Amino acid sequence: RRMISCGIKTVSVPNPNGDATSNFGEKDPLNSNGDPHTRAPEEKVELRKKVTLLRGISIIIGTIIGAGIFISPKGILKNSGSVGMSLVVWIACGILSLFGALSYAELGTCIKKSGGHYTYILEAFGPQVAFMRLWVDMIAIRPAGLAVIALAFGRYILEPIFMPCGVPEIAIKLATTIGITMVMYLNSMSVSWTARIQIFLTFSKLLAIAIIIVPGLYQLFKGETKNFENAFEVNTVDLTGLPLAFYSGMYAYAGWFYLNFVTEEVENPERTMPLAICISMVIVMICYTMTNVAYYTVMSAEELLASDAVAVTFAEKLMGNFSVAVPVFVALSCFGSMNGCLFAISRMFYVASREGQLPEVLSMIHIRRHTPLPAVIVLYPITLLILFLGDIYSLLNFMSFLRWFFIGVAVVGLIYLRYTRPDMPRPFKVPIFIPAVFSFTCFFMVFLSLYSDPINTGIGFAISLTGIPAYFIFIHFERKPKWFQKLSGQRSLQIILEVVPTEH
Repeated sequence: RRMISCGIKTVSVPNPNGDATSNFGEKDPLNSNGDPHTRAPEEKVELRKKVTLLRGISIIIGTIIGAGIFISPKGILKNSGSVGMSLVVWIACGILSLFGALSYAELGTCIKKSGGHYTYILEAFGPQVAFMRLWVDMIAIRPAGLAVIALAFGRYILEPIFMPCGVPEIAIKLATTIGITMVMYLNSMSVSWTARIQIFLTFSKLLAIAIIIVPGLYQLFKGETKNFENAFEVNTVDLTGLPLAFYSGMYAYAGWFYLNFVTEEVENPERTMPLAICISMVIVMICYTMTNVAYYTVMSAEELLASDAVAVTFAEKLMGNFSVAVPVFVALSCFGSMNGCLFAISRMFYVASREGQLPEVLSMIHIRRHTPLPAVIVLYPITLLILFLGDIYSLLNFMSFLRWFFIGVAVVGLIYLRYTRPDMPRPFKVPIFIPAVFSFTCFFMVFLSLYSDPINTGIGFAISLTGIPAYFIFIHFERKPKWFQKLSGQRSLQIILEVVPTEH
């Protein structure tokens, strides 16, 4: 047993054989009766398989459905040109996203490692390309994405308090900080409670959507169909805008890949992952399409485009004072997206650390709570820094297309592995046209970004290329900079955070 002493506390770090215990100057957590002379059976310090089918479905639905469907589902209508065509685009984007989700179901069942995109790119194309994905995620995409969802939470949780006035910016940022801190704390404390709260938040989202759909369908059956007359009017359809409509639609469905970030914690992944992915995508597709149908029973296309918050306008027209509850539902929806997103992303950092591409402390587990505590909290300072000092939306504009580029690369990796590793066990296998169509869609969206916004896209590419020197400095060269060696020195962090390496 290798001992590290620090003041009055003693840390015992497991050796590679996994025969040591972890004790921080307290009663042995593995000893249930408190008797110092008896020991409970050894219990491995590792991430446990706590993601059941229901929890898997709640992770996917809970992260896909954010604030967009309640506030601003108008990107598709604006670019498609007609009510009927907008509904066709919603359904088509749902089917394309299902293609991507099915491709990831195959990847998740044949590569049984957590980490999502990063892991699949690593397996197919090696550590250099995988590090580029990791670098872009860590310095920009994930902190900025988390900050945007958290800002929406902060705004809508305070809106009922400040009505009818606007919410001050500083109050929004303070509420946002509290929201991010709550999500970080929850994910650090317990995997089970994170999953339970995610289930509750997912049901609250579905309840909010049901509150919109049911009255809307009632209006439809009463004969409120005037907004559907000439729904497919050819004169109003803008063919040049259709690609942008698909772009908006694909973003609305983004999030179907998050279960693949926690593969190692999924019970019976060969069965659970394909089932959870298919059930979730069907539910989301029905919810999105029927919610838009409900909106059109009450609002014309012009009213929907003019509204700042579509669900609030809808509720005011049909339910009067009940519209005050809509911002609360939107805030809960955003909190669920934050929770599911952080739960998944922390596992990518955990796996990257295990692969040697991030400091080793990020792959360590809390001795009692069995959560990847360092991997959960690593985004906290970066997110708050971007929240208070950065231009979040510009950063997302620079980087958003890279998400689709790397997802496309991961799905191309599926096709590549079919030919280079044909003997790899594949419990779930999709027809080859599914990943081919989806990867083409991803690369088309990247091309569209280059065409429609070459400056921001070029800046995004330039930021991502900084990953090349970073790879050589931090990963490739044997002799690391001294400041980096000190930074990655994990002993003091290990003692403060009470974490140890995973036992195998």
